Amino acid sequence: MDGKTASLFRNGRNQALRIPREYELPGTSARIRRLPNGNLEIEPVTETGLLAAFKDEPPLPPQDCMDAVHELPIEAMDL
Repeated sequence: MDGKTASLFRNGRNQALRIPREYELPGTSARIRRLPNGNLEIEPVTETGLLAAFKDEPPLPPQDCMDAVHELPIEAMDL
């Protein structure tokens, strides 16, 4: 059987698994499920949603919010 041996230990009332460095998962959480054959499957939880989609994008340049107001024709302003 390929792989390494991982150690099991108690963490409070839970059993924990110490994952060897070469098998480390990215992120801060993982999903675990028991397969029909009794084995466990562990996979990293990937971030989803709008914030995750733009997480690695550079910030937008600062813009004066009044620029758009100054560009409005005078008739469009409700004075």
